[in-house]
Amino acid sequence: MSLVVDIRKTFASAERHFSLRVSFSSTAQRIVLFGPSGAGKSLTLQAIAGLLAPDEGAIALGGDTLFDAARRIDVPTQARRVAYLFQDYALFPHLNVRQNIAFGLTPGWRNPRAKVLPPEVAHWLRAFDLETLAGHYPAQLSGGQKQRVALARALVARPRILLLDEPFSALDGALRVRMRHELAELQTRLDIPMVMITHDPDDVAAFGDHVVFLHEGRVQPETPQTAWTGRIA
Repeated sequence: MSLVVDIRKTFASAERHFSLRVSFSSTAQRIVLFGPSGAGKSLTLQAIAGLLAPDEGAIALGGDTLFDAARRIDVPTQARRVAYLFQDYALFPHLNVRQNIAFGLTPGWRNPRAKVLPPEVAHWLRAFDLETLAGHYPAQLSGGQKQRVALARALVARPRILLLDEPFSALDGALRVRMRHELAELQTRLDIPMVMITHDPDDVAAFGDHVVFLHEGRVQPETPQTAWTGRIA
């Protein structure tokens, strides 16, 4: 599936002025936005998701326009059918695993019922080996379990693309390696395109079919190897 991003956004405050100028296109199944903190990676991902409206430019997915400033097109986030996995997973602490996954099926903010098990939720509980944890709450889960719940919630609505914001940064080294492997297998099995943002070269090596290197809000022409030994500490 093709993804075309050509956007511009300016942020100005008394403390900082930041200009985002990002343009790239890809048909790769695994796209990595790579660069240091503050490079504009999260802002770009938010724009694709519809959580941030650029000042100028356009975004298209699979030939469908998601955003076009000139034509005043801004498709609402839910209608874009994109799944967004936040860096901290953003699980609802007062909802159990079953409810957190089911929340992806529920329009609006009404909480799913605690003991109701829609067939789509049952499917992802099995797929991620979470059936025995269905009644647990986020505080009772490990980091890897939280990530699997967040992925299940993101995928239950059958998105067209998966957006991941530093998905392994909260995990320790050994778990990070395992979850990279699990995510790679899952993405291959589901055949769903994904865009991941990271500043970790290991993520680039695992998922970088197409790498977009960002620095100070701009796409850079350098290869990731050059960036790893230069700007990324």
